[in-house]
Amino acid sequence: MSSFGFGTRRGPLGSYFLAALAGAVVGGLLVGGILLNAVDRRMAALPQVPGPDAGAGQADRAPAGDAQPPATGRPTSSVVAAIARDVGPSVVKISTLRERVFYNFFFERMIQQEEGLGSGVIFDRRGYVLTNYHVIEKATQIGVVLSDGREFTASVVGGDYYTDVAVLQVKGDNLPVASLGDSDAIQVGGLAVAIGNPFGFDHTVTAGVISALGRSLPLDEEQGIYLENLIQTDAPINPGNSGGALVDETGAVVGINTAIISQAQGIGFAIPIKTARRIASEIIEYGKVRRPWIGITQVWAITPDVARDYRLPVDSGLAIVSYVRQSPAAAAGLRRGDVIISAGGKRVKTIADLRDAVTSAGIGGRLDLEVYRDGRVVKATVAVGEAP
Repeated sequence: MSSFGFGTRRGPLGSYFLAALAGAVVGGLLVGGILLNAVDRRMAALPQVPGPDAGAGQADRAPAGDAQPPATGRPTSSVVAAIARDVGPSVVKISTLRERVFYNFFFERMIQQEEGLGSGVIFDRRGYVLTNYHVIEKATQIGVVLSDGREFTASVVGGDYYTDVAVLQVKGDNLPVASLGDSDAIQVGGLAVAIGNPFGFDHTVTAGVISALGRSLPLDEEQGIYLENLIQTDAPINPGNSGGALVDETGAVVGINTAIISQAQGIGFAIPIKTARRIASEIIEYGKVRRPWIGITQVWAITPDVARDYRLPVDSGLAIVSYVRQSPAAAAGLRRGDVIISAGGKRVKTIADLRDAVTSAGIGGRLDLEVYRDGRVVKATVAVGEAP
């Protein structure tokens, strides 16, 4: 997602929606000043952005009992049954309470409690549970129920809006732990088994295939914030499945189910376990995800057409629309209307190019930029900080 300090306002998802939410029971740019004015009028949507694999005490990967994929054709029911038997106990039901503040007819402040429902996966014997951020966002109370009927009150270790990953922790003995797989190794057409709690129907198992890889869904299109590199599956996923497991034919969790397209059938999405595991590791170690940051909050991608319309001598780059006043970008002398044309010695055409350059520089690193300003190219060096 963003390394540049995009706001965390969740925008409209259009035809996409996060499954657990529906499971709730209740100056220089321009020649003569023209382009900068145009920037104020049009803020082009940012392009989609593409997301090391660090374990968080996860169990070793192991086959699901005697489950073996068939040599040809659709997986047999015995394979799915073995996966359900071996992986199912590590998938938990998550119930939440949120407080909604509203005012009645007499302008009296009222608080209403709303219940929510989702799923999670125990991935560490210390009681760490992977789920979606949107499942536990703003929750005041979180309960976890295992398939054997045990109930726990969960604490929030941390969560990350940009990847929709959160980590909870429960205190208990002999907790069932899922084996985490390699989401980079899965192939389109491979077996996909979804386990979760749709509409409160606890520990439901559905099966399908991996439909596609590398999908993106918008969290906030206006801010250019996307869920990236998602796994698409036709294994039925419904409200309440969010945070549950997507399992391959070996019985290893390869994804965390996160969203569906409401108007479609058989189009669901999961966060690759490689991403979820990396984010979980940072959350457990730091309580949050540490991201390099330079403080640019919004840009306008310059295309050849834009350059022609505004008579710019550069045909690509990123025009700075806004930035944080007390930020590395501001300290380096960058300002509204500057067009970043290169970063770290490489041409910049998209927000992904700039993000990659910032990521490569890393927290505490220095990033050299070339910027078009007032009819000439100037250089700036930004000391990359940590996103607040």
